Amino acid sequence: MSSAKRAPLRLPLLVLVAIAALLWLAGGLDRADRALGDRLLLQHSHTRSPPDDIVLVAIDQKSLEVLNLDFGAWPWPRAIYAELLDPLARFKPRAVAFDILFNEADTVQPDSDIALRNVAKSQANLFFASMTLVDGNATPIDQLPASMGIERKAIASDRAPPTLLVPRILDEQNWRGGLIDFDRDSDGIGRQYRLWTDLGRWRMPGMAASLARFVGTPLPDQDRIRLNWFRQAPRTIAFSDLLNDLGQKNPVIAPTLAGAVVVVGATAPGLNDMRPTPLGAQTVGVLAITTALANLRAGDWLRDVPARWPLAMAMSGLLAAAFRRRRSPVKIGAVLGVATIAVLATAYFALRLEYWLPVGAALLLAWIAFGLFTIQAQWLDRREREATVGIFGRFLDPRVVQSLVDAGELSRDSKPQAREITKLLYDIRRFTTQSETRTPEQVVELLNRYFTRQVEVIFRHGGTLDKFIGDAVMAFWNAPTPSEGHAEKAVAAAIEMTQALDDFKRELQAGNEGLGDFDVGIGLHTGPAVVGFLGSDTRMEYTAIGDTVNLGSRIEGATKGVARVLVSGATRSACGPGSRFHFVHRGQFHVKGREQPVELYEPLLHPESPPVEPAT
Repeated sequence: MSSAKRAPLRLPLLVLVAIAALLWLAGGLDRADRALGDRLLLQHSHTRSPPDDIVLVAIDQKSLEVLNLDFGAWPWPRAIYAELLDPLARFKPRAVAFDILFNEADTVQPDSDIALRNVAKSQANLFFASMTLVDGNATPIDQLPASMGIERKAIASDRAPPTLLVPRILDEQNWRGGLIDFDRDSDGIGRQYRLWTDLGRWRMPGMAASLARFVGTPLPDQDRIRLNWFRQAPRTIAFSDLLNDLGQKNPVIAPTLAGAVVVVGATAPGLNDMRPTPLGAQTVGVLAITTALANLRAGDWLRDVPARWPLAMAMSGLLAAAFRRRRSPVKIGAVLGVATIAVLATAYFALRLEYWLPVGAALLLAWIAFGLFTIQAQWLDRREREATVGIFGRFLDPRVVQSLVDAGELSRDSKPQAREITKLLYDIRRFTTQSETRTPEQVVELLNRYFTRQVEVIFRHGGTLDKFIGDAVMAFWNAPTPSEGHAEKAVAAAIEMTQALDDFKRELQAGNEGLGDFDVGIGLHTGPAVVGFLGSDTRMEYTAIGDTVNLGSRIEGATKGVARVLVSGATRSACGPGSRFHFVHRGQFHVKGREQPVELYEPLLHPESPPVEPAT
């Protein structure tokens, strides 16, 4: 049998495909990609710093507390923004954008709206927010001013135009700006920024897209970009601090805003503008605009690489190949662990190159495949062990077989091998004649009782049972596992087998069962042989073949009228000078095909040696 026998993998592969399909349909693969990608992106964000010329003017908790004294509780009257914009204009920021809606008129202080409207008329670098709603009265898109940046699409979609919240308190010429809708994935987390939103026959830019075009940055030919986040916010100035600075005779903060893109947005927790992103569940919403603008200007947004299925198939295929070749699951698991680390490192390094590799699902499927293949490998291993114990248990002591199989020293897939063995042939003398007074059933029953004792002797001395040939027994030592001193063990087994014969004959005589007048001849020879499984695909036997086997059989034939046990000179030499046996020369034996005769010896215990005891 070949040791390269391959394991069938159809069942675990089918289960893997079924699991992958279920996870895909349930969204589990997307969640795995996103969850792992978010963690890698969070770590990557620590290495990135936002540009200096994008500034966030934050309506933070401090500003709410300071300005509430003069302007009352939030929402503030629009005049406060006019007080900020009017003096700020002389310091020439490149653009000022509001992540705040101005869609409803202030019915309590209408003059406040007028103040903001008048300031907006005088400045051409202001950007105001719009937002889409699912319901409400839809504004006819073709009636919106061109200042909003709305473009007609070459191919209209079936999407119904949404309701738009636009900065109606301003003159239409000042509606320049963009949408501030937060773009979420199916799990509610914002990872991408929508540059263009479909409005049926039209499309409208997002705030960051409008700002990018205004400062001369071309937009990519796509509707969304994957944000390449910064761990910290851009340079941030409290709204109250900037307003106070502008009221000073010699402002300190305002001059630093020359040439900068200023984004005004809410950061105070109580204003409920926190959004879930890879940075955390409570990320300030305005950071989506500042990050998208920074990414567009630097061209470093993340490009998606469709790596899920190629990577999953490659890793699962390599695992299948390894398990098919019956490699150790422990070693495969270690290699898969190293491969997982390498894949994670590659995905992290890809972020530095501005690529997003979705590897979470592929790694998940690879480890599921490893689990499925390991379960099958364990099942196959258990089945192989049971089969091996069942096969070798016919030739060796089953307890020894179990320990050898557990230690991995015995396998039914072992290749035939050349090895020095000691062969024993055991034949009963005069049994056929004596059995004529018995029925065949009685004869078989007696033989079974007798052979059971003799086989136990062979097993106790570490021998391997080869086969039964009628009333003869063949056994050998030093295979399938090496056995030190195998020749001496075989001789000890032969002597104990003669003792077992005498015990059995006395037992028969005591029970008046007859058949007491029979004897035994045992021949042993030590030499090279080929040991392994021999037979057909349907019936295999573990045996030894070669001249050593043949010679052992002929030595047994030479025992007639000479001795119960005879060994060859090779076996005598293999026992060594320190053997507990001494060997009496019984003459020579001429074997057909051999030029030199075979020297034969009868093994006897030294007088000072203890009697042969069963081996442990």
